Amino acid sequence: MNRLSYYIDRINSFFGGISAFFALALAFLVFYDALMRYFFHAGSVALQELEWYFFDLTFLLSAGYALKHDKHVRVDIFFEKFPKNIKYTIAFLDALLLIIPFSLIIFYYGYEFALQSFVQHEASSDPGGLAHRWIIKAAIVLFAFLLFVQALSEIIKLSQRIALKKPLIIASLLIAAVFVLSRSEIFYILHPAILMFGLSLILLLLGFRVAFVFAISAIVFALIDVDLGLNIFNLLPMRIYGIMQNFTLMAVPLFILMGLILEKSQIAKNLLENVGALFGEIRGGLAIGVVIIGAILAAATGIVGASVVMMSVITLPVMIKYGYDKALASGTIAASGTLGQIIPPSIVLIVLGDVLSVSVGDLFKSAVVPGLLLVFFYIVYILFYAFFKPEAAPPVRLEKKPQTKDILLSIIPAFLLIVAVLGSIFAGIATPTESAAMGVIGALILTIATKSFSWSMLRYVSLETVKLSAMIFTILIGATAFSLVFNEIGGEELVHNFFSHQIGSSTLFILIAMLSIFLLGFFIDFVEICFVVIPLFVPVIHTFGIDPLWFGILVALNLQASFLTPPFGFSLFYLKGSAGKLVSTKDIYRGVIPFILLQLVVLVIIYLFPNLIKVF
Repeated sequence: MNRLSYYIDRINSFFGGISAFFALALAFLVFYDALMRYFFHAGSVALQELEWYFFDLTFLLSAGYALKHDKHVRVDIFFEKFPKNIKYTIAFLDALLLIIPFSLIIFYYGYEFALQSFVQHEASSDPGGLAHRWIIKAAIVLFAFLLFVQALSEIIKLSQRIALKKPLIIASLLIAAVFVLSRSEIFYILHPAILMFGLSLILLLLGFRVAFVFAISAIVFALIDVDLGLNIFNLLPMRIYGIMQNFTLMAVPLFILMGLILEKSQIAKNLLENVGALFGEIRGGLAIGVVIIGAILAAATGIVGASVVMMSVITLPVMIKYGYDKALASGTIAASGTLGQIIPPSIVLIVLGDVLSVSVGDLFKSAVVPGLLLVFFYIVYILFYAFFKPEAAPPVRLEKKPQTKDILLSIIPAFLLIVAVLGSIFAGIATPTESAAMGVIGALILTIATKSFSWSMLRYVSLETVKLSAMIFTILIGATAFSLVFNEIGGEELVHNFFSHQIGSSTLFILIAMLSIFLLGFFIDFVEICFVVIPLFVPVIHTFGIDPLWFGILVALNLQASFLTPPFGFSLFYLKGSAGKLVSTKDIYRGVIPFILLQLVVLVIIYLFPNLIKVF
């Protein structure tokens, strides 16, 4: 059995490497296509279709590889506190009861979907497009197969760490419970949509992987509801195929790749050291420098994790060394690193643009003023804090002040990257999706110019890109299965009727929607909120005639707070993980609270003055 597990791991490692190649190739293809179209007015349908083929393979072939490396996220509020045997039991049940059933369903219906395409000799409907469309549809089957076999590998590994008797009894009881419920009248007690959400929340809090929680909730309620059954999932491959054809979402792996290149190069490190030192001699100056650097990194990469980790590793020890209050230092770093979720280019804005069916470019423009307002309020707060508690943010007399040349050399690369990404959008050279490729190529050129490029670095960032991309898109696929069943059992209608008839006011709707998103942000990640919760609000937005662009900015500001709200704020995890024993969890929690309040203040300002998003 160990040999079987070993070979499965090798297979998924192989496909992980293949998908990493596709991620890099995608960046070069999109970059080339954008330049050829802009400068020579030359476009190729086949090339554009090849781009989305590469995009699809980036996340479909790496889902099992991400599972092998435990990259599929879980809500670990309680999970981290469990003893090892309970963690192993949950992981065992996760693979056995969640991942395997879901992958088998996708495999079965995906096979029919791909076979039909093969039999019909399906080709592109556009002149000059690619033939043999069944090949990319068959990637859905391969996605399910790689997940299935990796789940088997994880079961084999876990079976050597725990006694199997207890997990198998639990699994049998859970399967029996679903069988009993399928023959009961539980839906007369509560609406099935409410029960479906309740089951998902319970599984999430127990620590089961997020993507597969939503998937198994869909499967359970498809079985329980006598009017549905598993045949509802014959629509799932078509829904997955719709995700695969989504050009907007292509920017996600590209921006992740760009951010990781910047993280592993010396560009961000030099920026942090020089700009931080520039402001050090005024009260609160180091903290102000961190905010400014956070804004620059946000505009250059849009990746929260990279920004928080870099700033905590480089600036946190310096701030603490010179007597900064640990809570202020922690809060400043976490909040500044999170600016990447509102300052464009932002993955949150890209995802929201797709969910709300609005232009990502318009969202980018609309987010500029809210982002600058956050930076302004952060700096004002730090100055006030330093004024009233000077011992908490003292001026720093550095042994060596950075020279003007050093500062310029650290700022110029980041500025050039911002121009490559945002400038290409606003100048009309590239779409927001294509600008991500501009950023990747720009980042690679900068690493070569700064002599920080290496093949090992390129291999690392490309592999990490496909792991993170697989995690995000597997959540989207799980959320798609969830929404498929949720809508069939009347969930969307329930939400729509509640806000349209029970509430009946657009103001009250926005208040409840924002409060719901804010509270959910304490427990689940922005990806799940975007893909599962926000779509429920879309019909209500149209009913009340609310500007989806404005609503999208309000949601983005709210989701940014979710990165800081304990206990599941990702920025808090990034900070604590990279800071180690320098600061305690209590220090971090105390430090982020004022910044969460400032984010809510900016949200209220944008709500009261909606025209602020139309300045650019």
